[in-house]
Amino acid sequence: MKKIIALAGILFFSSCAELQQIATQLPQEYGVSNAEISSGLKQALEFGIDKEVTNLAKENGFFNNELIRIGLPPELQKVDKTLRDVGLDALADEGLKVLNRAAEDAVGEAIPVFADAVTGISFADARNILLGADNAATLYLSNKTETELYARFNPIINNSLDKVGATQVWKNIIQKYNSLPITSNVNPDLTDYVTNEALEGVFIMIAKEEKAIRNTISARTTDLLRKVFALQDK
Repeated sequence: MKKIIALAGILFFSSCAELQQIATQLPQEYGVSNAEISSGLKQALEFGIDKEVTNLAKENGFFNNELIRIGLPPELQKVDKTLRDVGLDALADEGLKVLNRAAEDAVGEAIPVFADAVTGISFADARNILLGADNAATLYLSNKTETELYARFNPIINNSLDKVGATQVWKNIIQKYNSLPITSNVNPDLTDYVTNEALEGVFIMIAKEEKAIRNTISARTTDLLRKVFALQDK
């Protein structure tokens, strides 16, 4: 295993002062300053946010992406099956699509929250992130933003569900399902569910871009990215 990656694994799970000192010395050993590491990681995250989150905000950004398409929560899967069993496939299909439409409508709100978190990356954070796992920067971003993003997303998702017609579609679906003599009533919290699914999708796609920059030299599209992430190749 490559020397830097092996050392990264130890550093990621250890607080040993001696190993932390080695990590501090690595940038100087390879001619990369702490400031460059910080700037390089910020640039990688900014690229991931701009590319991946912007794509998610487009129509079908979620729905046509098999990796993060929002499915149905368990209590609605039985609703979906029952509707299809009684020949209401079109209504079931529309119910799934509008959940994804609501996420697509709201996800652009994530960008300014991410921008604030990226700006706050310290030199120490940057060094540990660089020497961490393939998704270390994404994990950092998630830890710094998830609570704020949920608080911001939740009312926006609620509005988006109305905006794209999901609230009415699912009201019709639930009424139809609950009226069937073979069922018991359901009343899911769609806003909470779509909020959490949308956030999970955002972080999955940012992690995908981070992994590409870490592991594929051609994905390092600037001199700074090539210089900083070359530390992993030693």
